Amino acid sequence: MDHESPLPDWDRLAALDDASVPLLGTALLIARDEYPDLDPCQYDGVLQRHVAQLRPRIEAIPLWPLKMLAINEYLFDEVGYSGNHDEYYDPRNSYLNEVFERRLGIPISLALVQMEVARRLGMPLDGVSFPGHFLVRLPVDDGLLVMDPFNRGRPLDVDELRERARPHVGGNAIDDHVLQQILHPASHRAILTRMLRNLHGVYAERGDWARAVRCADRVLKLLPEDAEALRDRGLGYLQLDYRRGARQDLGRYLLLAPDAPDAPAVREYLIEASTDPGRLN
Repeated sequence: MDHESPLPDWDRLAALDDASVPLLGTALLIARDEYPDLDPCQYDGVLQRHVAQLRPRIEAIPLWPLKMLAINEYLFDEVGYSGNHDEYYDPRNSYLNEVFERRLGIPISLALVQMEVARRLGMPLDGVSFPGHFLVRLPVDDGLLVMDPFNRGRPLDVDELRERARPHVGGNAIDDHVLQQILHPASHRAILTRMLRNLHGVYAERGDWARAVRCADRVLKLLPEDAEALRDRGLGYLQLDYRRGARQDLGRYLLLAPDAPDAPAVREYLIEASTDPGRLN
């Protein structure tokens, strides 16, 4: 994000290809929904200071894995970024301004800080939408260096990666081909939608339906035909007594995913949105 640039426009993001969706700018745009006075230049400046501190060290190190070790030691040991193990579902862990301020986050928000710093130092660090916890990956001469940002950037070997993924693929053994697919780099759009889905889950669990709807709506700004987000927004609208919006979204969901496992339940909700006289139009 250029220091002079404003945050991106929600209404223009859907038209951008994945590579053109600004990762930091859109993450701060998500945060500005909750913190309307947020100054994006302030947090870009935090990143610039991290990079300025690290650049002399990184330039003196020849090998990428050792460069990455120095970045992790700086971010997690010196600056003090860490995974919020005690309050994992605190929504502040997903708002990037709070992550910068509190030095606390969840895997994906810490990964975003790690990625932005590393990339500004010339390191092609990517995110990985790994099942369970989000990870990061760096190409090295003999393959990939995969790290866990929630645990101070700790490297993960192949055996641990297989064990972590196994419960999420039906408990089946994971061969090299499947693991390679799982470790595919996540696009900016995929990272941002995962952040929003995390927030949606937190707010829905709390019954904060206005914020849950907002998160689903923001997913749809990135992916206008996303069936899951349409369902989530429609169900949230139903909780907020907005029948017309619920009908539109749930009906669209059923058109896009008529054979989804939850389709029968969604049809029941659609009937409720269409017939309950207590609901608002």
